[in-house]
Amino acid sequence: MKYSELLIANRDLEKKLKGEEYPVTVLSNITVNQLKEIFEYTARKEGIFARVTIGNYDTIVQDSLQYSQSKLVVIFWELANIIDGLQYKAGLFDQEKLQELLEKVKGEMQMVFDNLRETSRVVINKFSSLVFNYHNLEKNQLDHIADVLNRYLVENKPSNFTIIEIDKIFAGLSVEKSVDMRYFYSSKALYSIDFFKSWSSFVMPLVRSLNGKAKKALIFDCDNTLWKGILGEDGFDHIVLASTQTGGAPYEEVQSLARQLISEGIILGLCSKNNAPDVNEVLEKHPKMVLKNEHLTIKKVNWNDKVTNLEEIAKTLNIGKDSLVFVDDSNFEIHFVNESLPEITTLQVPENISDYPKVIRENLGLFYKVSKTREDLKRVNMYKEQVRREEAKGGFDNLESYIKSLDIKLDIHTDDPDIVPRMSQMTQKTNQFNLTTKRYSEADIRNFVDSDNHKVVAIGVSDKFGDNGITGLAILKTKDDQAEIDTLLMSCRIIGRNIEFRYFDYLMDLLKEERVTTIKATYLKTLKNDQVRDFYDKLGFELISEENDNKYYHIKTAEYKPHEINYMRIENGR
Repeated sequence: MKYSELLIANRDLEKKLKGEEYPVTVLSNITVNQLKEIFEYTARKEGIFARVTIGNYDTIVQDSLQYSQSKLVVIFWELANIIDGLQYKAGLFDQEKLQELLEKVKGEMQMVFDNLRETSRVVINKFSSLVFNYHNLEKNQLDHIADVLNRYLVENKPSNFTIIEIDKIFAGLSVEKSVDMRYFYSSKALYSIDFFKSWSSFVMPLVRSLNGKAKKALIFDCDNTLWKGILGEDGFDHIVLASTQTGGAPYEEVQSLARQLISEGIILGLCSKNNAPDVNEVLEKHPKMVLKNEHLTIKKVNWNDKVTNLEEIAKTLNIGKDSLVFVDDSNFEIHFVNESLPEITTLQVPENISDYPKVIRENLGLFYKVSKTREDLKRVNMYKEQVRREEAKGGFDNLESYIKSLDIKLDIHTDDPDIVPRMSQMTQKTNQFNLTTKRYSEADIRNFVDSDNHKVVAIGVSDKFGDNGITGLAILKTKDDQAEIDTLLMSCRIIGRNIEFRYFDYLMDLLKEERVTTIKATYLKTLKNDQVRDFYDKLGFELISEENDNKYYHIKTAEYKPHEINYMRIENGR
């Protein structure tokens, strides 16, 4: 897409998108004005209403204080422009002048770290000398400056900083296409439009994750997708899936890449038209199969259409269909899913099978998470337990009897600094049962935990099938005898068991102990949280006003009627 076409498309998206804007500020010591529209367009295509502000030229330290409240701050600190002409002057510096420059920049970096320490998220490029030195056989002084500053950056950056390996973008695009030296020398505009497009795409996994749009499940077809061949025709002994077999290396690599996602809490599953016993035999007994039954959370292997099976997978796992990525070799099946379930991301096995691992690698960013938590390591087992829960429902005459049989326990964590990463992660990922859908970084949550005017109450949930981990969060803002519910959310995998009502009863008891008499609450509508639109109505809150599908409530704590849910145990974890 030409830059002029992108500008038009970005303005069209601006008119169509609704909801809260995502403020982004770019700080730089070079000219990066074209990044504004390109980054906005790249984010808006993902349904993220980005609004980019470009800071003043070469005032990174000053602007880092001015724009510290942005949801995302991006820093382009160009090595060659730390001082005018550093790319050619560096080789003339003696050791004293070199050290003086390094200490000056380190001091400025530290001021930026301090100014942005409590910003939701900061993205900063590594310093790079590649643009000016990629022809050099040996390292020179400019390379040395980059190495020293990058080492300082890595060792001293606050936890809310994400470092971008800018040389990877140069490698993918080429240095020649990444920069335009004419504009650098005339107006300090080093980077090309193509570079800004590549850079924006490169960081988009982070932006998606921060806005709750990371994918949760990778679902594969089987024939000519996990292996080469058709199991029902070629048979167990003649499918190809290993590097030791001719044509098998790409399939082994894809299976290995998928299996690595398990440790990051990504669900793996199958959706295949096949005989289930035949597929199970491959999963359990084939000596060259990398993916085994134990690695798969859910399997829909039957002769039903794949749209129906994918809908059932999402329903059983209790996740949104837009959380699924489906991989298939068939153009017909991919087109069918795209037409019927456009919210599902599809990947088609390429005709040139040697490109297949590349397709998977290029899309691993769909599953990127800003932070990794203990829950991620246990997530596969948690969802397997969820599948068993769904299967167990069939043995009961009514839902209430089934819920009582689960022996549910709630562990309460109040202002617990040990689970800040998990609490932040929930705000970034939880969409369905989320009354306000506010996204918070670890720095934001830590500020709430340390605040005298906030209560941060998380719950862990376990039952006879296993431990769901930390799956609920409330952020309560208090002042005198008033309270406001800033955030109330629960993971989709525990919805539908009356946990939300027992949890809220506890929150009300807590606020009463704090001598709160009146509580304000808000429902902010998104595309995904319609199921909780009437949640506060069910709790007995009084609707004060309604505007643009958003609802505003209050209630007197003395008038709140608790629910009679005595079959759930509550323990204080912290």
